[in-house]
Amino acid sequence: MENDQNSRAARAVPPVDQLGRPLRDLRISVMDRCNFRCPYCMPEATYHEGFRFLGPKERLDFDEIERVARMAAELGVTKIRLTGGEPLLRPGLPDLVRRLSALPGIDDVALTTNGVLLPRFAPALRQAGLRRVTVSLDSLDPVVFAHMSGGRGDLPAVLEGVDAACAAGFEGGVKINTVVQRGVNDAGVPDILARFRNTGVTVRLIEYMDVGNRNGWARGDVVPSSELRARIAALWPLEALPPRYRGEVARRYRYVDGAGEIGFVSSVSAPFCGACSRARLSSDGKLYTCLFATTGTDLRTLLRANAGDGGSDERLRATLSQVWRHRADRYSEERTLSAGRKSDPEKIEMHYIGG
Repeated sequence: MENDQNSRAARAVPPVDQLGRPLRDLRISVMDRCNFRCPYCMPEATYHEGFRFLGPKERLDFDEIERVARMAAELGVTKIRLTGGEPLLRPGLPDLVRRLSALPGIDDVALTTNGVLLPRFAPALRQAGLRRVTVSLDSLDPVVFAHMSGGRGDLPAVLEGVDAACAAGFEGGVKINTVVQRGVNDAGVPDILARFRNTGVTVRLIEYMDVGNRNGWARGDVVPSSELRARIAALWPLEALPPRYRGEVARRYRYVDGAGEIGFVSSVSAPFCGACSRARLSSDGKLYTCLFATTGTDLRTLLRANAGDGGSDERLRATLSQVWRHRADRYSEERTLSAGRKSDPEKIEMHYIGG
């Protein structure tokens, strides 16, 4: 009895990491495959037809994902985001959304997608309890879009997906994520903003980051958010908005003329590691504590070794808590402090860990 009481007391105190950051957000990659080949994420030269992706049995099944999410919720997680690869390639995704949305403590389940399959799935996802949708869209110029999607994207289909998400009525709204690269798509940013002004869709402009090891990142390719804001304000004056919660990634601005709001994600020029509350679960069950991580913790082996053991949830919960308590990641701040260093350790690829 005393051990049970101690166990419940331990669960009641959410873990904080070495920098005092709580665990609040869990990003779950449900699929390492994608139907695009964006050069900054999955360049065709590497992820060609012969590349070996995970097989179905190598990925966590929905029962296993639900177990991890339930234990994470007991440790303080309130928000879950489903990512990939392209998450809508995972069969039966609305069922997973329904299960995650029903977990005690989880009050927000969101999705990041390239949008092509949204016309087919948006109504079912909304009915299942999905609150928010974010669509990745880097350009409205067909030539630039084709380049930035690796020649596999369909711009009209993505825009149709955005419209389908809006029509489905997600209560938390629809957002656009635009990764901005100097000399590639930065000149077209005003076109994207103009397309979604007065629609209720929020565009978030993301500084090009050195995620993974294969995108050929160089600091000169980054357009700092401050520069973008100045360009945009010359067209449509902006007014800063306060964050809605501690650790909000995007810095929010509204158009002074009332046409909506936009956001800036400034991981390179203004790192926000100090308030990061996100953990990431890969589709094969490894837990990562940073987007720029080099290693993860294998949860799949633990899940499958103890699947029929009544104490397995306790061990899973303890593992999650221990990993988070030992966390000291602050890569983006360290990148800034060590600008000019010649090399970085090998990082996990974005398609595998989720953006």
